[in-house]
Amino acid sequence: MSEGLIILGATSKIAQEVGRVAARHGRELLLVARSVERAEAVAGDLRARGASKVTVIAADLADISTHFSLWEQIEADMPDAAEVLLAYGSLSDQARADNDIDYTLSELNTNFTSAASLLMHAAEQLEARKKGVLAVITSVAGDRARRSNYVYGTAKGALTLFAQGLRARLFASGVRVLTIKPGPVDTPMIAHMKKGLLTATPQAVAAAIYRDMENGSADVIYVPGYWWLIMAIIKAIPEKVAKKLKF
Repeated sequence: MSEGLIILGATSKIAQEVGRVAARHGRELLLVARSVERAEAVAGDLRARGASKVTVIAADLADISTHFSLWEQIEADMPDAAEVLLAYGSLSDQARADNDIDYTLSELNTNFTSAASLLMHAAEQLEARKKGVLAVITSVAGDRARRSNYVYGTAKGALTLFAQGLRARLFASGVRVLTIKPGPVDTPMIAHMKKGLLTATPQAVAAAIYRDMENGSADVIYVPGYWWLIMAIIKAIPEKVAKKLKF
């Protein structure tokens, strides 16, 4: 697919790696991120790797009040967008959230409410063109709320359901909605956490995402794929047992 790719949250490590894969295919890219300096650095890297054109827009994606004007700018810069990748969010500090309501609400806004707003704008653009792919990075954490990360998991679970609804809405118009559920990925987001055998590399995750955006037909993918089985087992644990587990 040679048309434009919009990346929301373009300075995240996974987003950067997806951008690199797209650049090697000579794609035109539009990067949206809060830090213009970091986004321009990413853009320079992608141009060097073969991207046909890279445009940068600086925006605080958590600020819903700016989304209308932001999307006007996006449509002006890339009216022929074929794909949108939502790769934006933050890993919530559950210990802090347990004792800070304002922080909890802010995290829910970042990881769900503002993301849903962005998806609505993206859906409208693609629906008008009657084609394209809207890819949403959620998380395996959204499959089951757990003591250790239920604020983050709640937001990602809500985002997964929202994407499911958009998929049903956009199906008739020829727009594909892809939900991507990564497990732990070795990025700065989890730099403070111990890495395990199941921690994937951002390069491998990005390759799987781009491949499925371009050539896949699935509605939902787990990345790496073994997380489907792991989460099936976790979801099968009865509530009366799960609530006693420290995980």
